[in-house]
Amino acid sequence: MNVFRQLLFWIVLALAGALVAQLLVQDPGYVLVRYGGNDYSTNVPKAIALLIAAFALLWLLAKLAGLPFAALRRRREQQARARLIGGFEALHEGRWTRAGKLLAQAAERRDAAAAARIGAARAAAARGDFDAAQRQLAGVDAAPARAVAAADLALLRGRAAEALAALDDPAAQPLPPRGLALRAQALAALGRAGEAYGLLGALRQQEALPAEALARLEAEWAAAALRQAEDANVLADRWEALPKPLRNDPDAVAAYAERAAALRWDEAAARSIEQALDARWHEPLAELYGRLPIGRLDARRQNAERWLQAHPASPALLVALARLARAQGQWPQAEAYLHRALAQGANADAWEELGHGFAQAGDEARARLCYANALRAARGEAAAELPGRDLRQKIYDEAVVEERDEHGVPRLRG
Repeated sequence: MNVFRQLLFWIVLALAGALVAQLLVQDPGYVLVRYGGNDYSTNVPKAIALLIAAFALLWLLAKLAGLPFAALRRRREQQARARLIGGFEALHEGRWTRAGKLLAQAAERRDAAAAARIGAARAAAARGDFDAAQRQLAGVDAAPARAVAAADLALLRGRAAEALAALDDPAAQPLPPRGLALRAQALAALGRAGEAYGLLGALRQQEALPAEALARLEAEWAAAALRQAEDANVLADRWEALPKPLRNDPDAVAAYAERAAALRWDEAAARSIEQALDARWHEPLAELYGRLPIGRLDARRQNAERWLQAHPASPALLVALARLARAQGQWPQAEAYLHRALAQGANADAWEELGHGFAQAGDEARARLCYANALRAARGEAAAELPGRDLRQKIYDEAVVEERDEHGVPRLRG
Protein backbone atom coordinates (compact mmCIF):
# COMPACT_ATOMS: atom_id res chain seq x y z
CA MET A 1 0.00 0.00 0.00
CA ASN A 2 2.86 2.40 0.78
CA VAL A 3 4.53 1.57 -2.57
CA PHE A 4 1.29 2.35 -4.40
CA ARG A 5 0.99 5.70 -2.61
CA GLN A 6 4.57 6.64 -3.44
CA LEU A 7 4.09 5.68 -7.07
CA LEU A 8 0.88 7.72 -7.25
CA PHE A 9 2.67 10.72 -5.68
CA TRP A 10 5.48 10.65 -8.23
CA ILE A 11 3.02 10.28 -11.14
CA VAL A 12 1.02 13.30 -9.95
CA LEU A 13 4.27 15.26 -9.40
CA ALA A 14 5.48 14.38 -12.91
CA LEU A 15 2.16 15.44 -14.43
CA ALA A 16 2.26 18.72 -12.52
CA GLY A 17 5.86 19.31 -13.64
CA ALA A 18 4.95 18.61 -17.25
CA LEU A 19 2.04 21.03 -17.03
CA VAL A 20 4.21 23.79 -15.55
CA ALA A 21 6.91 23.16 -18.17
CA GLN A 22 4.33 23.41 -20.95
CA LEU A 23 3.08 26.71 -19.61
CA LEU A 24 6.62 28.09 -19.24
CA VAL A 25 7.53 27.07 -22.79
CA GLN A 26 4.59 29.01 -24.13
CA ASP A 27 5.40 32.03 -21.92
CA PRO A 28 8.74 31.88 -19.98
CA GLY A 29 7.83 35.05 -18.10
CA TYR A 30 10.09 37.86 -16.90
CA VAL A 31 11.67 38.33 -13.45
CA LEU A 32 13.26 41.63 -12.35
CA VAL A 33 15.21 41.94 -9.10
CA ARG A 34 16.39 45.42 -8.07
CA TYR A 35 18.84 45.58 -5.14
CA GLY A 36 21.40 48.25 -4.17
CA GLY A 37 20.74 50.33 -7.27
CA ASN A 38 21.35 47.40 -9.60
CA ASP A 39 18.80 45.56 -11.71
CA TYR A 40 18.87 41.81 -12.33
CA SER A 41 16.49 40.30 -14.86
CA THR A 42 15.82 36.74 -16.02
CA ASN A 43 12.96 34.47 -16.96
CA VAL A 44 10.88 32.34 -14.56
CA PRO A 45 12.53 28.90 -15.18
CA LYS A 46 15.98 30.29 -14.47
CA ALA A 47 14.75 32.11 -11.36
CA ILE A 48 13.23 28.89 -10.01
CA ALA A 49 16.42 26.96 -10.71
CA LEU A 50 18.48 29.60 -8.91
CA LEU A 51 16.19 29.48 -5.87
CA ILE A 52 16.41 25.69 -5.70
CA ALA A 53 20.19 25.82 -5.94
CA ALA A 54 20.37 28.48 -3.22
CA PHE A 55 18.19 26.43 -0.85
CA ALA A 56 20.23 23.28 -1.55
CA LEU A 57 23.44 25.19 -0.81
CA LEU A 58 22.04 26.53 2.47
CA TRP A 59 20.88 23.02 3.49
CA LEU A 60 24.31 21.59 2.73
CA LEU A 61 26.06 24.30 4.74
CA ALA A 62 23.72 23.71 7.69
CA LYS A 63 24.40 19.98 7.59
CA LEU A 64 28.16 20.55 7.49
CA ALA A 65 27.96 22.99 10.40
CA GLY A 66 25.93 20.49 12.46
CA LEU A 67 28.23 17.51 11.90
CA PRO A 68 30.38 18.15 15.03
CA PHE A 69 27.28 18.54 17.18
CA ALA A 70 25.69 15.39 15.74
CA ALA A 71 28.89 13.44 16.39
CA LEU A 72 28.98 14.73 19.97
CA ARG A 73 25.32 13.79 20.47
CA ARG A 74 25.90 10.29 19.11
CA ARG A 75 28.89 9.88 21.40
CA ARG A 76 26.80 10.89 24.42
CA GLU A 77 24.06 8.48 23.44
CA GLN A 78 26.58 5.66 23.08
CA GLN A 79 28.06 6.47 26.49
CA ALA A 80 24.60 6.57 28.09
CA ARG A 81 23.69 3.26 26.46
CA ALA A 82 26.94 1.70 27.64
CA ARG A 83 26.31 2.98 31.19
CA LEU A 84 22.79 1.61 31.15
CA ILE A 85 23.90 -1.81 29.94
CA GLY A 86 26.88 -1.90 32.27
CA GLY A 87 24.73 -0.79 35.19
CA PHE A 88 22.19 -3.57 34.71
CA GLU A 89 24.96 -6.13 34.25
CA ALA A 90 26.54 -4.96 37.52
CA LEU A 91 23.12 -5.12 39.19
CA HIS A 92 22.70 -8.69 38.00
CA GLU A 93 26.17 -9.60 39.27
CA GLY A 94 25.58 -8.03 42.67
CA ARG A 95 28.07 -5.16 42.25
CA TRP A 96 25.74 -2.73 44.01
CA THR A 97 27.99 0.35 44.23
CA ARG A 98 29.10 0.16 40.60
CA ALA A 99 25.53 -0.53 39.45
CA GLY A 100 24.18 2.46 41.38
CA LYS A 101 26.84 4.80 39.97
CA LEU A 102 26.42 3.70 36.34
CA LEU A 103 22.62 3.70 36.45
CA ALA A 104 22.48 7.11 38.12
CA GLN A 105 24.63 8.47 35.27
CA ALA A 106 22.49 6.65 32.67
CA ALA A 107 19.40 8.34 34.13
CA GLU A 108 20.55 11.58 32.49
CA ARG A 109 19.29 10.12 29.23
CA ARG A 110 15.62 11.03 29.18
CA ASP A 111 14.29 7.99 27.32
CA ALA A 112 16.03 5.62 29.77
CA ALA A 113 15.58 7.66 32.95
CA ALA A 114 12.77 5.57 34.47
CA ALA A 115 14.47 2.19 34.01
CA ALA A 116 17.84 3.55 35.12
CA ARG A 117 16.48 5.20 38.28
CA ILE A 118 14.55 2.07 39.26
CA GLY A 119 17.68 -0.01 38.78
CA ALA A 120 19.71 2.49 40.82
CA ALA A 121 17.07 2.34 43.58
CA ARG A 122 17.33 -1.45 43.69
CA ALA A 123 21.11 -1.25 43.88
CA ALA A 124 20.88 1.26 46.74
CA ALA A 125 18.37 -0.91 48.60
CA ALA A 126 20.57 -3.98 48.13
CA ARG A 127 23.43 -2.24 49.91
CA GLY A 128 21.07 -1.02 52.65
CA ASP A 129 20.85 2.65 51.64
CA PHE A 130 17.06 2.99 51.53
CA ASP A 131 17.17 6.80 51.67
CA ALA A 132 19.14 6.85 48.40
CA ALA A 133 16.68 4.36 46.94
CA GLN A 134 13.77 6.65 47.79
CA ARG A 135 15.54 9.63 46.22
CA GLN A 136 16.05 7.69 43.01
CA LEU A 137 12.40 6.61 42.90
CA ALA A 138 11.24 10.18 43.47
CA GLY A 139 12.74 11.08 40.10
CA VAL A 140 10.73 8.46 38.17
CA ASP A 141 8.02 10.19 36.14
CA ALA A 142 5.98 7.08 35.25
CA ALA A 143 3.58 6.64 38.19
CA PRO A 144 2.83 2.88 37.71
CA ALA A 145 6.53 2.01 37.44
CA ARG A 146 7.34 4.17 40.45
CA ALA A 147 4.56 2.55 42.51
CA VAL A 148 5.69 -0.98 41.66
CA ALA A 149 9.30 -0.22 42.56
CA ALA A 150 8.33 1.53 45.79
CA ALA A 151 6.08 -1.36 46.82
CA ASP A 152 8.80 -3.88 46.04
CA LEU A 153 11.26 -2.01 48.28
CA ALA A 154 8.66 -1.60 51.04
CA LEU A 155 7.88 -5.33 51.09
CA LEU A 156 11.59 -6.04 51.15
CA ARG A 157 11.71 -4.05 54.41
CA GLY A 158 8.60 -5.76 55.78
CA ARG A 159 6.45 -2.63 55.44
CA ALA A 160 3.32 -4.03 53.82
CA ALA A 161 1.19 -0.97 54.69
CA GLU A 162 3.60 1.33 52.81
CA ALA A 163 3.59 -1.02 49.84
CA LEU A 164 -0.20 -1.06 49.71
CA ALA A 165 -0.37 2.74 49.99
CA ALA A 166 2.03 3.12 47.06
CA LEU A 167 0.08 0.70 44.89
CA ASP A 168 -3.29 2.27 45.75
CA ASP A 169 -2.13 5.70 44.52
CA PRO A 170 -4.76 6.84 41.95
CA ALA A 171 -2.00 8.05 39.63
CA ALA A 172 -0.61 4.50 39.43
CA GLN A 173 -3.85 2.97 38.13
CA PRO A 174 -4.34 0.68 36.34
CA LEU A 175 -1.63 -1.44 37.91
CA PRO A 176 0.59 -3.60 35.70
CA PRO A 177 0.68 -7.37 36.37
CA ARG A 178 3.69 -7.05 38.69
CA GLY A 179 1.80 -4.39 40.66
CA LEU A 180 -1.21 -6.67 41.10
CA ALA A 181 1.03 -9.47 42.39
CA LEU A 182 2.69 -7.13 44.89
CA ARG A 183 -0.69 -5.77 46.00
CA ALA A 184 -1.96 -9.28 46.70
CA GLN A 185 1.24 -10.04 48.61
CA ALA A 186 0.84 -6.88 50.69
CA LEU A 187 -2.80 -7.67 51.47
CA ALA A 188 -1.88 -11.17 52.63
CA ALA A 189 0.91 -9.78 54.82
CA LEU A 190 -1.56 -7.36 56.41
CA GLY A 191 -3.92 -10.15 57.44
CA ARG A 192 -6.36 -9.52 54.57
CA ALA A 193 -5.95 -12.86 52.85
CA GLY A 194 -9.58 -12.84 51.69
CA GLU A 195 -8.89 -9.77 49.52
CA ALA A 196 -5.64 -11.30 48.28
CA TYR A 197 -7.54 -14.46 47.32
CA GLY A 198 -10.00 -12.31 45.37
CA LEU A 199 -7.17 -11.03 43.13
CA LEU A 200 -6.27 -14.52 41.90
CA GLY A 201 -8.54 -14.24 38.87
CA ALA A 202 -6.87 -11.04 37.69
CA LEU A 203 -3.43 -12.51 38.36
CA ARG A 204 -4.26 -15.55 36.22
CA GLN A 205 -5.75 -13.44 33.45
CA GLN A 206 -2.67 -11.21 33.24
CA GLU A 207 -0.25 -14.13 33.78
CA ALA A 208 1.42 -12.19 36.59
CA LEU A 209 2.89 -15.37 38.13
CA PRO A 210 3.65 -18.91 36.95
CA ALA A 211 0.81 -21.41 37.21
CA GLU A 212 2.58 -23.41 39.92
CA ALA A 213 3.13 -20.31 42.04
CA LEU A 214 -0.51 -19.28 41.64
CA ALA A 215 -1.70 -22.74 42.69
CA ARG A 216 0.51 -22.60 45.79
CA LEU A 217 -0.66 -19.09 46.68
CA GLU A 218 -4.29 -20.07 46.11
CA ALA A 219 -4.03 -22.82 48.74
CA GLU A 220 -2.03 -20.60 51.11
CA TRP A 221 -4.38 -17.61 50.87
CA ALA A 222 -7.47 -19.80 51.05
CA ALA A 223 -6.30 -21.31 54.34
CA ALA A 224 -5.34 -17.89 55.71
CA ALA A 225 -8.67 -16.38 54.66
CA LEU A 226 -10.54 -19.14 56.48
CA ARG A 227 -8.52 -18.58 59.65
CA GLN A 228 -9.21 -14.84 59.46
CA ALA A 229 -12.99 -15.17 59.04
CA GLU A 230 -14.68 -12.78 61.48
CA ASP A 231 -17.83 -14.81 62.05
CA ALA A 232 -19.59 -18.00 61.04
CA ASN A 233 -21.35 -16.42 58.06
CA VAL A 234 -18.12 -15.14 56.54
CA LEU A 235 -16.48 -18.51 57.22
CA ALA A 236 -19.32 -20.37 55.51
CA ASP A 237 -19.27 -18.04 52.49
CA ARG A 238 -15.53 -18.38 52.03
CA TRP A 239 -15.68 -22.16 52.42
CA GLU A 240 -18.48 -22.54 49.89
CA ALA A 241 -16.67 -20.25 47.45
CA LEU A 242 -13.62 -22.53 47.37
CA PRO A 243 -13.26 -24.84 44.37
CA LYS A 244 -13.89 -28.51 45.15
CA PRO A 245 -10.21 -29.58 45.09
CA LEU A 246 -9.37 -26.96 47.72
CA ARG A 247 -12.12 -28.23 50.02
CA ASN A 248 -10.12 -31.45 50.23
CA ASP A 249 -6.78 -29.68 50.63
CA PRO A 250 -5.39 -30.58 54.08
CA ASP A 251 -4.28 -27.04 54.97
CA ALA A 252 -7.60 -25.49 53.95
CA VAL A 253 -9.59 -28.20 55.74
CA ALA A 254 -7.51 -27.76 58.91
CA ALA A 255 -7.96 -23.98 58.79
CA TYR A 256 -11.72 -24.30 58.31
CA ALA A 257 -12.11 -26.92 61.04
CA GLU A 258 -10.07 -24.96 63.58
CA ARG A 259 -11.93 -21.71 62.87
CA ALA A 260 -15.31 -23.47 62.93
CA ALA A 261 -14.43 -25.07 66.26
CA ALA A 262 -13.42 -21.67 67.66
CA LEU A 263 -16.80 -20.30 66.58
CA ARG A 264 -18.56 -23.28 68.29
CA TRP A 265 -19.66 -24.69 64.95
CA ASP A 266 -18.86 -28.24 66.04
CA GLU A 267 -20.78 -30.18 63.42
CA ALA A 268 -19.20 -28.30 60.50
CA ALA A 269 -15.71 -28.61 61.97
CA ALA A 270 -15.94 -32.38 62.39
CA ARG A 271 -17.72 -32.99 59.09
CA SER A 272 -15.09 -31.13 57.05
CA ILE A 273 -12.30 -33.35 58.39
CA GLU A 274 -14.37 -36.51 58.01
CA GLN A 275 -15.09 -35.79 54.36
CA ALA A 276 -11.46 -34.92 53.65
CA LEU A 277 -10.12 -38.07 55.31
CA ASP A 278 -12.67 -40.23 53.52
CA ALA A 279 -11.46 -38.75 50.23
CA ARG A 280 -7.72 -38.90 50.97
CA TRP A 281 -5.83 -39.94 54.08
CA HIS A 282 -3.67 -37.28 55.75
CA GLU A 283 -1.91 -37.87 59.06
CA PRO A 284 -2.02 -34.28 60.43
CA LEU A 285 -5.77 -34.12 59.78
CA ALA A 286 -6.27 -37.36 61.67
CA GLU A 287 -4.34 -35.92 64.61
CA LEU A 288 -6.39 -32.70 64.45
CA TYR A 289 -9.62 -34.72 64.47
CA GLY A 290 -8.85 -35.94 67.96
CA ARG A 291 -7.50 -32.60 69.15
CA LEU A 292 -10.39 -30.34 68.13
CA PRO A 293 -12.06 -28.71 71.18
CA ILE A 294 -15.54 -29.86 70.22
CA GLY A 295 -18.03 -32.44 71.44
CA ARG A 296 -19.48 -35.36 69.47
CA LEU A 297 -17.09 -37.74 71.25
CA ASP A 298 -19.02 -40.92 70.48
CA ALA A 299 -19.44 -40.11 66.79
CA ARG A 300 -15.83 -39.01 66.41
CA ARG A 301 -14.52 -42.13 68.12
CA GLN A 302 -16.72 -44.34 65.96
CA ASN A 303 -15.33 -42.69 62.83
CA ALA A 304 -11.77 -42.97 64.12
CA GLU A 305 -12.19 -46.69 64.85
CA ARG A 306 -13.62 -47.15 61.35
CA TRP A 307 -10.54 -45.46 59.84
CA LEU A 308 -8.28 -47.59 62.03
CA GLN A 309 -9.42 -50.67 60.12
CA ALA A 310 -7.89 -49.19 56.96
CA HIS A 311 -4.92 -47.51 58.67
CA PRO A 312 -3.92 -49.71 61.63
CA ALA A 313 -0.36 -48.35 61.74
CA SER A 314 -1.29 -44.66 61.75
CA PRO A 315 0.39 -42.95 64.75
CA ALA A 316 -1.72 -39.80 64.37
CA LEU A 317 -4.97 -41.77 64.34
CA LEU A 318 -3.92 -43.81 67.40
CA VAL A 319 -3.12 -40.60 69.29
CA ALA A 320 -6.48 -39.16 68.23
CA LEU A 321 -8.27 -42.27 69.49
CA ALA A 322 -6.36 -42.00 72.78
CA ARG A 323 -7.46 -38.39 73.23
CA LEU A 324 -11.07 -39.29 72.52
CA ALA A 325 -10.97 -42.27 74.87
CA ARG A 326 -9.44 -40.19 77.69
CA ALA A 327 -12.06 -37.48 77.13
CA GLN A 328 -14.69 -40.20 77.63
CA GLY A 329 -13.04 -41.23 80.90
CA GLN A 330 -11.60 -44.49 79.50
CA TRP A 331 -7.95 -44.10 80.45
CA PRO A 332 -6.90 -47.78 80.17
CA GLN A 333 -8.01 -47.88 76.53
CA ALA A 334 -6.40 -44.49 75.88
CA GLU A 335 -3.13 -45.75 77.37
CA ALA A 336 -3.21 -48.83 75.15
CA TYR A 337 -3.72 -46.67 72.05
CA LEU A 338 -0.83 -44.42 73.07
CA HIS A 339 1.58 -47.31 73.55
CA ARG A 340 0.60 -48.62 70.14
CA ALA A 341 1.18 -45.16 68.68
CA LEU A 342 4.64 -44.97 70.25
CA ALA A 343 5.46 -48.40 68.86
CA GLN A 344 4.48 -47.08 65.41
CA GLY A 345 6.85 -44.10 65.73
CA ALA A 346 4.60 -41.41 67.22
CA ASN A 347 6.30 -38.17 68.20
CA ALA A 348 6.23 -35.89 71.24
CA ASP A 349 2.44 -35.50 71.09
CA ALA A 350 1.94 -39.14 72.14
CA TRP A 351 4.31 -38.78 75.10
CA GLU A 352 2.64 -35.55 76.15
CA GLU A 353 -0.81 -37.11 75.95
CA LEU A 354 0.47 -40.09 77.94
CA GLY A 355 1.77 -37.67 80.55
CA HIS A 356 -1.63 -35.96 80.75
CA GLY A 357 -3.31 -39.31 81.26
CA PHE A 358 -0.94 -40.44 84.03
CA ALA A 359 -1.24 -37.06 85.74
CA GLN A 360 -5.02 -37.30 85.59
CA ALA A 361 -4.81 -40.83 87.02
CA GLY A 362 -2.60 -39.61 89.88
CA ASP A 363 0.62 -41.33 88.73
CA GLU A 364 2.93 -38.31 89.06
CA ALA A 365 6.18 -40.26 88.59
CA ARG A 366 5.18 -41.67 85.23
CA ALA A 367 3.63 -38.37 84.20
CA ARG A 368 6.92 -36.53 84.80
CA LEU A 369 8.83 -39.19 82.86
CA CYS A 370 6.39 -38.91 79.94
CA TYR A 371 6.70 -35.12 79.84
CA ALA A 372 10.49 -35.47 79.87
CA ASN A 373 10.27 -37.97 77.01
CA ALA A 374 8.08 -35.50 75.11
CA LEU A 375 10.88 -32.93 75.35
CA ARG A 376 13.45 -35.53 74.31
CA ALA A 377 11.37 -36.55 71.33
CA ALA A 378 10.97 -32.91 70.28
CA ARG A 379 14.76 -32.55 70.34
CA GLY A 380 15.27 -35.78 68.42
CA GLU A 381 16.75 -37.62 71.40
CA ALA A 382 16.01 -41.17 72.51
CA ALA A 383 13.17 -41.56 75.02
CA ALA A 384 13.71 -43.15 78.42
CA GLU A 385 11.98 -46.50 78.98
CA LEU A 386 8.73 -46.26 80.88
CA PRO A 387 8.83 -48.41 84.06
CA GLY A 388 6.13 -50.89 84.89
CA ARG A 389 5.69 -52.27 81.39
CA ASP A 390 5.75 -56.07 81.53
CA LEU A 391 6.62 -58.36 78.64
CA ARG A 392 3.01 -58.82 77.56
CA GLN A 393 2.46 -55.10 77.34
CA LYS A 394 5.67 -54.63 75.31
CA ILE A 395 4.50 -57.33 72.92
CA TYR A 396 1.22 -55.40 72.56
CA ASP A 397 3.16 -52.28 71.54
CA GLU A 398 4.68 -54.07 68.58
CA ALA A 399 1.72 -56.31 67.71
CA VAL A 400 0.22 -56.44 64.26
CA VAL A 401 -3.55 -56.19 64.21
CA GLU A 402 -5.08 -59.05 62.27
CA GLU A 403 -8.74 -59.09 63.39
CA ARG A 404 -11.27 -57.06 65.34
CA ASP A 405 -14.30 -57.74 67.46
CA GLU A 406 -17.87 -56.74 66.63
CA HIS A 407 -17.23 -53.19 67.87
CA GLY A 408 -14.11 -52.67 65.73
CA VAL A 409 -11.72 -52.92 68.73
CA PRO A 410 -8.41 -54.51 67.67
CA ARG A 411 -7.53 -58.01 68.82
CA LEU A 412 -3.88 -58.96 69.33
CA ARG A 413 -2.15 -61.69 67.43
CA GLY A 414 -1.90 -64.76 69.61
